[in-house]
Amino acid sequence: MASRFTSIRGVLLDLSGTLHIDNAVTPRAVESLKLLRSAGVKVRFVTNSTKTSDERLHAKLSNLGFELSPSEIFTSLSAAKRLIQQRNYRPMLILEDEALEQFTDINQDTPHNAVVIGLAPSKLDYQRMNCAFTALLGGADLVGIHRAKFYASAEGQLSMGPGGFVAALEYAADKKAELMGKPARAFYELALADMGLLESPECVAMVGDDVLADLGGGAQELGLRRALVKTGKYREGDEDKATEPVDGVYSTFADFVDAVVSCADI
Repeated sequence: MASRFTSIRGVLLDLSGTLHIDNAVTPRAVESLKLLRSAGVKVRFVTNSTKTSDERLHAKLSNLGFELSPSEIFTSLSAAKRLIQQRNYRPMLILEDEALEQFTDINQDTPHNAVVIGLAPSKLDYQRMNCAFTALLGGADLVGIHRAKFYASAEGQLSMGPGGFVAALEYAADKKAELMGKPARAFYELALADMGLLESPECVAMVGDDVLADLGGGAQELGLRRALVKTGKYREGDEDKATEPVDGVYSTFADFVDAVVSCADI
């Protein structure tokens, strides 16, 4: 059987759980990224990371040994800021302090006309959630930077993601959230357009550890080739949760790269 990852011209890469877990790099990830680039494959990084600013994220990845340009990183945080600016929102931002650094030039005066919520463990308390609820009842729009159910620590422990908090506000205020990051189709399209491959999504692979948040939704709608890695938040049997079978399951990102470069069967 021919590999479903032959003729790959571009790769969209999840970060946390795929290339690294907290401050630990997944096996051979740094070397494999170099190998993928040396094979002439275009690479963009697509992440729902919302706990830190884009600048801090790039610095962290560089310190871990990855060679990448800030312009190659597409974050749901930057997508949210773009939306805020386009719509002249005065948002209530429920974000960690390191992420708020990216919004210092945004007018956050009351009355808020939007609530923007991301992964913010130190900020998601009842008082702040209730203030958000009040703003929503007053007509503010609800923006979820993403709605992942959970994420994995370096020790492999799962912790609750922002999805449950987004859902709580939707339920309480009877208002649907607009989502910025994966798996929204528009988010993937930004990265595809930057690679010059928006018209050839079938030549692009999406690699991640979350079969729904990374490989579902827009990735599936666009016809990206989808590779699931068994690192990060992956748990046995996750591939069976996909509404359509993924194109490959690999132990690590490095194993995926080996398959692409050698055109090995999956």
